[in-house]
Parts: sequence; structure tokens; C-alpha cells
Amino acid sequence: MHRRAGLTVRPSDAPVVEGSVAIVRVGASRFGLDAPVRVVYVIDESHRKGFAYGTLPGHPERGEEAFVVELRDNGAVAFTITAFSRPATLLARLGGPVTRVIQSRVTNRYLKAV
Repeated sequence: MHRRAGLTVRPSDAPVVEGSVAIVRVGASRFGLDAPVRVVYVIDESHRKGFAYGTLPGHPERGEEAFVVELRDNGAVAFTITAFSRPATLLARLGGPVTRVIQSRVTNRYLKAV
């Protein structure tokens, strides 16, 4: 999902396991921004799959993001993204509304990717 949303992901483990670390790169080449994260939990149930990660030092934001896919009893599939964050770096704080626009665009790319 992240790759299809245009991000680069360098994981420490594949598949995703609790405690694994990844560097999510936003943007391309030398103008990109590395955002380190750690998986805080994995959901591996018969009808629900997903994971959440928390930001690590060096990430422009401080917070968590969860991605869950659920097969409902009626056969419908639901995809839920839950996120909370606040600026963690001077660049993110100075970005103000621009930072939120970037976050919104990335979330929309996630949804389109899935």
C-alpha cells in the first residue's frame, strides 16, 4: 500500500512483525524525507488484518498510524486508517497547514492504492 501510494519503504523485517522498524521515504531522490517508524502491533485475525506503527526520532511528526482491513459478516470489505500526530521537528512546525495538506494527500493515496 505504501509503495503503491508513491512512498519508498525500507523494512527491517518482511513480513511485518511487532517491533520491526522501517524507513518510509516521502518524496524522491535528494529532495525526499526519511520517516523512521516502528511497528507497535499487528492484527492477524481470521476476519481482520493490519498493523500500526509509531514514529521514531528523526520522523517529522510524532504519533501513530494504523491500517486495518476487515471482512464483514455481510461480505463487505472495509479498510480503516486511524492516525494521530503532531509536529516533531522544526520543519514540520514551520510547515503548519502545508504539513497537514501533505498528510491528507498521502492518506488519499493510501486509499486509492488499496
